[in-house]
Amino acid sequence: MNLIDTHTHLYVEQFDNDRNEVVERAMKEGVNKFYIPAIDSTYYKRMFNLRDSYPEAVRLMAGLHPTHVKEDFEKELEFVRTWLEKDHFVAIGEIGIDLYWDKTFLEEQKRAFRTQIGWAKEKSLPIVIHARDSFQEIFEIMDQEQGPELKGIFHCFTGTLEQAKKIIGYGFKLGIGGVVTFKNGGIDKFLDQIELENLVLETDSPYLAPKPFRGKRNESSYLKYVVEKLSEIYDMEPDRIAEITTQSAQEIFNG
Repeated sequence: MNLIDTHTHLYVEQFDNDRNEVVERAMKEGVNKFYIPAIDSTYYKRMFNLRDSYPEAVRLMAGLHPTHVKEDFEKELEFVRTWLEKDHFVAIGEIGIDLYWDKTFLEEQKRAFRTQIGWAKEKSLPIVIHARDSFQEIFEIMDQEQGPELKGIFHCFTGTLEQAKKIIGYGFKLGIGGVVTFKNGGIDKFLDQIELENLVLETDSPYLAPKPFRGKRNESSYLKYVVEKLSEIYDMEPDRIAEITTQSAQEIFNG
């Protein structure tokens, strides 16, 4: 299979002891591209080192993660903007709004989200959206910002069928990962009502490992378990699942 992990934090500390082995395992399972979302300024050196180690396989995004939007968010945004002018990135991400952990900086999260959407439009880059307990707030902004020039992925989609259709209406893809294998994940109940072309694969590793590894560290090689579950849902051969989702990812990231 030819697979793309559209969302993995391979550069974080959880992989410091065996990062090369993790990448090798993924490649043996057919994962040939790793799209790397940003968190904040403290991680960029790690991101660049990862890309230097695997220049053919690793693609970087730039952005400020919503849970890292704090009092100094404008300084963090300035850092992102500086790097967007200095280096090559394939997307703005991950960006969005997260109200699960803390609602203190909601207005700042909104401002950061809008600002980074503006940069994506300016540079004709896709965006990768983080939405946790915040679909309403994100939809309010997207209703104003959407347009043919804006595309991307709603990462780690865990919403309803109605929300999925709204996202697809924006011209965005749904990022599907380990949650689809969870007994109480919910999305497996209606995904077959959505055309497979609207989905891309992701792990969000080291988080949200699929069954049978739930609760343990996730890694890109486990993408095959997401493919297996989608194969059941769509009654389609795994190779075909891989082919369609890989093509969709390439369309979002322009190859």
